[in-house]
Amino acid sequence: MTAILYPVAADAQAALQAPLARAAREREAAAAAGQEVVFVTEPVGPPYASREAALDAHAGKVEDERPGRIVAPAAEDRFCRLAQMIDGRPPPPVQPSLKDGRRWPAARPAPRTVWRLQVSYWRLASAARAAEGPQARAARRKAREPLDYQALNALARTPMRPVKPQQPLDIGLFETRPPEAPHIIMPDE
Repeated sequence: MTAILYPVAADAQAALQAPLARAAREREAAAAAGQEVVFVTEPVGPPYASREAALDAHAGKVEDERPGRIVAPAAEDRFCRLAQMIDGRPPPPVQPSLKDGRRWPAARPAPRTVWRLQVSYWRLASAARAAEGPQARAARRKAREPLDYQALNALARTPMRPVKPQQPLDIGLFETRPPEAPHIIMPDE
């Protein structure tokens, strides 16, 4: 069985055009880069209105099963794929209406979608730290004007980082401190 050889690069565009190396495992990627790496999957390039247009634009990079154009990249080169995404802001959730004996209102039309190329690669840790940006809570507090939905989505997708290390728990899961004697730890049933 052949493993996928993911590119090692600073960003998705560099992973497509000129990667530093290609590696199947994190240890190999870190050795090739000379620093720590993080595995990421990111969209790259413009959005396409149809799957056919995206397949034509990225011929040879992704699997194409259309008759007459069948293309199957080698097993180690399958680090790209096409993904269908909502174009713009997703619709808000629907509230139950409970009218005329029906719980849910009539369904809205499906949102417009686009196709984008997604690249999975080993990102250099130095580039990953630069791309992370500020901690979400600090960014929201320091914003002079309200953040738009794209900025909030980007903050929501960043991993949570602690402000300070978590302190160890001083009592167990099934133990409690009575309010009249907080210095005593009692078992809780």
